[in-house]
Amino acid sequence: MKRLILQMQMSVDGFVGSADGRRWQLWEWGDDNGWDEELKADFNAVLAGIDTILLSSRMAEEGYLTHWGNAARKYPGDPFYAFARRIVEARKVVPSDRLETSRWERTQVVSGDLPREVGALKSGEGGDIAAFGGAGFASALIAAGLVDEFQLFINPAVLGAGRRIFDQGGFAGLGLIGSKAYACGMVVNRYAPAG
Repeated sequence: MKRLILQMQMSVDGFVGSADGRRWQLWEWGDDNGWDEELKADFNAVLAGIDTILLSSRMAEEGYLTHWGNAARKYPGDPFYAFARRIVEARKVVPSDRLETSRWERTQVVSGDLPREVGALKSGEGGDIAAFGGAGFASALIAAGLVDEFQLFINPAVLGAGRRIFDQGGFAGLGLIGSKAYACGMVVNRYAPAG
């Protein structure tokens, strides 16, 4: 059975988005990248085992797929951007009750019934599923108990306020399955739901 892996960038104090819109992540979408080489390599290694990307409709509409498609074309020989090529190649699934069809390559729009749609994806064969989206999307996946692994990219930033992903409830406990600190200041913690 396939696993759903939720990857989120987070501040030290647990926020995934700032209240005032300021930049705080070591790397946002763009060429200005504060990640060190080891973190880049490890990120690519995770994405290599993914064959499906579950993407929030908002992130899809805000240009996630277009951005990484352009990056894959702009940096075809750069080993770091192997993940961008993987995003282009992977099957993408966008749950939405508002969108009817996909305008993105290799992307399918499905109903917004997350438990049903994620259950169908997990029962398929192949690699794991990576979930990308904002706080609301992540919170909905967590509240429905659909996440099999959390990969939390803890940025060296304290926001004091903002959006969180565990506000709608979640798991009584998480089991730590890995933690790694990087030279750039990022710490990646991996958790699985306990039990």
